[in-house]
Amino acid sequence: MKIYLKQGWRLTVKHFYLVILLFLYQLLWGFFLYRFIDSIVSPLLRRYPSAYPSDTAAQSFLTEAQFQLFKTDLISPYVWMLGSLLLIRMLLTPLFNAGLFYSLNQTRADEGTRFLEGIRKTWKPVVLLYWMESVLSLAPAWWLLPRALNSLLESNSIPDLLQNVLPGAAIWLVWATVLHLLFLAMQLGAASGEGVFRSLWHALRNFLVYAAISLIMWGIGAAAGLVVTSLSMLWAGLFALILHQGYHLVRTLMKVWTIATQYELLQSK
Repeated sequence: MKIYLKQGWRLTVKHFYLVILLFLYQLLWGFFLYRFIDSIVSPLLRRYPSAYPSDTAAQSFLTEAQFQLFKTDLISPYVWMLGSLLLIRMLLTPLFNAGLFYSLNQTRADEGTRFLEGIRKTWKPVVLLYWMESVLSLAPAWWLLPRALNSLLESNSIPDLLQNVLPGAAIWLVWATVLHLLFLAMQLGAASGEGVFRSLWHALRNFLVYAAISLIMWGIGAAAGLVVTSLSMLWAGLFALILHQGYHLVRTLMKVWTIATQYELLQSK
């Protein structure tokens, strides 16, 4: 597996400008999402009873909030705005993916990156596959979330709640992970010209190795995040702020490295 990691790293270094571009995209998305949520939450918190509220005051606040949420159309504009932001993200993200996947194949073949060319040539199948993956990944929510809400309302303790919720959540996580790996293989096949079904067959035939190397890369990324979080807690202040913001670049680099490693593995098979 070291060979695939090294080859994936070489491809990642050649696409470092794309890493910067993806980092800026994630940074801007996070900023606008934060500002949107802050514009909703802050006015509500300012209405909360001051310093040491009585039980009656807190209950009145919750009752008023519940009435405004469920009996008025106060939340409707925010729901539409959030839906619009998610739709924009679902349009932009697969376009970036199409350019990256196509460029990985071109760079591996002739040492040249082709990001914009990849968007122009392969955006349709990549966008379609991305949306299919999203729909299938979220489909279990239709069945699981109502039952999780009932468990939250009816459980008498946290252990009971976890016992009722965790099995379904674990199955959902496995389902979403397997779908992600298979649809990623199909998107890579569509962008490289190899073909969706041929790439899917390669992924299924070598699924254990494919999943193992993916878990290794995700584990490296999780370990890096844990180190950054630990250092931020130990040295709070300006250093922690700089470290936390810099980690987003490292996380983007790890994401591209993971995809490049998965691509190298599938191409070798």
